[in-house]
Amino acid sequence: MSIQETVALVILLLVAPALPGIAIRTKSVLAGRRGAPELQLYYDLAKLWRKGAVYSTTSTWVFRAGPVVALATLLAAAVLLPLDGRMAPLHFSGDLIAFAGLLALGRFALVLAALDTGSSFEGMGASREVTVATFAEPALFLCFIGLVLATRDVSLSGMLGAPLGEAWTRAAPSLTLVGFSLFVVLLAENSRVPVDDPATHLELTMIHEVIVLDHSGPDLAAILYGSALKLALYGALVVSVFAPRAQLSAPWAILLLVAGLVLVAVVVGVVESIMPRLRLTRVPQLLVGAAVLAAFGFILLAGR
Repeated sequence: MSIQETVALVILLLVAPALPGIAIRTKSVLAGRRGAPELQLYYDLAKLWRKGAVYSTTSTWVFRAGPVVALATLLAAAVLLPLDGRMAPLHFSGDLIAFAGLLALGRFALVLAALDTGSSFEGMGASREVTVATFAEPALFLCFIGLVLATRDVSLSGMLGAPLGEAWTRAAPSLTLVGFSLFVVLLAENSRVPVDDPATHLELTMIHEVIVLDHSGPDLAAILYGSALKLALYGALVVSVFAPRAQLSAPWAILLLVAGLVLVAVVVGVVESIMPRLRLTRVPQLLVGAAVLAAFGFILLAGR
């Protein structure tokens, strides 16, 4: 692992908790409210780490392992991304499958933890979480296929590295469709409006919030940080597609990544301000639409 790769990874891990706060702040500004500070999640994480965790007598080790596994898989997935715009700390052919698999494994761990409580309410949330993932993951893989065809590379470092910059000169329409599709997947995978509302208090409409209701203390801190990191990872994918950075020096490439992540968080806040949450039956249609966008990009590339 080179110095710039290490620096880029550390910066991503440090910046991640600010992204949800920026999205919330954007919503507050557009609504004419003061809102919570952008760094609120940092304070919440520090407070939760100092507290103790409470466990139900009906839960097992599966419940305790859920947050740890979820966070570990996200950290492992971060190592596979070329955050400096050139090369990931860990890269190999087909690592895009490992990236998607790690994210799926983290979700699976949280779903199992929710089911382990024995609560029918959390079981409902787990069912909804898996249903959304069932439609989001095919869209993600179609986006990856489009990037593979555009760059002629089957690793994330190639798909999002130097070959991507060259691909924009000959496949801009396809890459634009892939980028927008990835943004819709970002909203779905991170439980944001219009798929889910992270600020809702109406229990029957919750999805992701339901499966973490029984977690507390450091376990909840790991889940909250993992959620912020997941938003940062998907944001890094979107930024890398729209702004290839292989031609820039390492400091400027990392700075552009951070600026892009801030912009993604602002756009997420704008979307949540101007769009209502969709009915649950409409969510599959949204994600199928994202998959169709990626498929159109795929078809344009395959027809060359």
